[in-house]
Amino acid sequence: MMAFSTPPYVLGPGSVRRVMLQVLIGLLPGIAAYIWLLGASIVLQLLIATVAALAGEALMLWLRGKPQGLFLSDGSAVVTAWLIALAFPPLAPWWLIVGGTLFAIVVAKHLYGGLGQNPFNPAMIAFAVCIVSFPALMSQWPALGLKLTLVEQLKLIAGLIPRIDVMSGATPLDALKTALKLGEGTVDVPTLLATQEVFGNFAGRGWEWVSVGYLVGGLWLWQKKIISWQAPLGFLGSLFLLAAVLWIWSPQQFANPFFHLFSGGSMLGAFFIVTDPVSGSTTSRGKLIFGFAAGVLAYLIRVFGGYPDGIAFAVLLMNLCVPLIDMYTQPPIFGMKNER
Repeated sequence: MMAFSTPPYVLGPGSVRRVMLQVLIGLLPGIAAYIWLLGASIVLQLLIATVAALAGEALMLWLRGKPQGLFLSDGSAVVTAWLIALAFPPLAPWWLIVGGTLFAIVVAKHLYGGLGQNPFNPAMIAFAVCIVSFPALMSQWPALGLKLTLVEQLKLIAGLIPRIDVMSGATPLDALKTALKLGEGTVDVPTLLATQEVFGNFAGRGWEWVSVGYLVGGLWLWQKKIISWQAPLGFLGSLFLLAAVLWIWSPQQFANPFFHLFSGGSMLGAFFIVTDPVSGSTTSRGKLIFGFAAGVLAYLIRVFGGYPDGIAFAVLLMNLCVPLIDMYTQPPIFGMKNER
């Protein structure tokens, strides 16, 4: 006799906690490179963001009458916290990390219904709100040549010593954009990349290795089937393609595509942001479209816009388009070729 079972069909053991734990593991190579380049201040920021996220999560669960043990242990709040800490400047004041994290958990997540209900990526909401509200603080990234002891880094985060200009510098993307703007045609990209200390072999000096770390972690998540290939490929593919076209057209004005792939938050965005299963597209074709469009928008904002990187705004704009994308890319109903 044949035995039949009803859906849903589960192919293997899976839970929100397991998925979130593996995402955190996937971030570790990038974090390790971060610590090697800039010191252990990022560990403190991860801890501050984690505590703030769990506190905000506990408060909202209590107010909504939800079981705290179940949701506090699922790891979703911790993933949001880590993404915020890694997207923010590593020496940002503690209150900026706390404020951004609480906004992500309380407003972007729970006011929309909690886990699985938020239409926007909470970490990117936090970044967008903070960079609009505190653009100077969100643009202060430490120069790699600046040697600060761990105690000095902790005092800077705690606000116990003044935040003087020499302690911070622009990101490679911001440095390139600013230099081209101030030069007004008297400088070109190849010269800047060859003479400015902030630039390395093919992207920002040192930051290339952070991007490689995120790439390694992202590929591991893909190999473990935690994420699918469509959204990362669409994002990186469109970013590379658009950068390559403009670079070929005017190499004096536009950086090469590898510079854009390994600068800013490109790899973090490709494997850990656009792959968000809640705020991103759910269909296979939809994920490819979502990632491709987000990559185009990110490039246009980072090159022609007023912000050093455009990934957060690109993702949030595409979050608005997800219902439409999914509606037009959902597969036909089984047995009904022309019906969706």
